[in-house]
Amino acid sequence: MQSQKLALRGDGGAFNALSDALAGIAARTGATKVVGLEARGFILGSPVAVRAGLGFIPVRKAGKLPGATLRQAYELEYGSAEIEVHAEDIGADDRILIVDDVLATGGTAEASIELIHRAGAEVAGVAVLMELAFLSGRARLEAALKGAPLEAILTV
Repeated sequence: MQSQKLALRGDGGAFNALSDALAGIAARTGATKVVGLEARGFILGSPVAVRAGLGFIPVRKAGKLPGATLRQAYELEYGSAEIEVHAEDIGADDRILIVDDVLATGGTAEASIELIHRAGAEVAGVAVLMELAFLSGRARLEAALKGAPLEAILTV
C-alpha cells in the first residue's frame, strides 16, 4: 500500500481554506502587516496578507536581502543562524502577525519577535500551520510574545 502525503499546496481548496483560516487570525489580532519566515512562511504568509488586505514582509536568512537590514542571531539545536528584515519595512505603529509552516523549537520565531521589537513595532501574534508540541516551542515563545497569541491550525 502506497503511503499518502499531505499535499496542501497542491490542493487548491485546502490551500484556500488554510489561507482563509490564517487571514482570520490576522483579523482577530488586529495585525497591520504579515511577516513570513523563510522559506515556507513566504508561501503561507503571502496569500494571508492578500486576503487580509495587509502588507507582506519577508524575514530571510542573513545575506539574502539587499539594502539596509536589521539582523538577529539565534541558536538552533545544531548550531546558530541569523535572520534579517528590511529595516524600513516595519514602523513603530505596526502590529505584526508572524506566519510560518511549523513551530518546532521556536528559535526562528523567537528571533523574528526580537527583530520586530528592535524595529519598534508590536507583535500581534504568531500563526502556524502545525505546532510540534513535544519540542516545546510554545513555552520558549511565551515571554517574548508578551501576551500576544500563538495559534496553530494543527498540533501534534
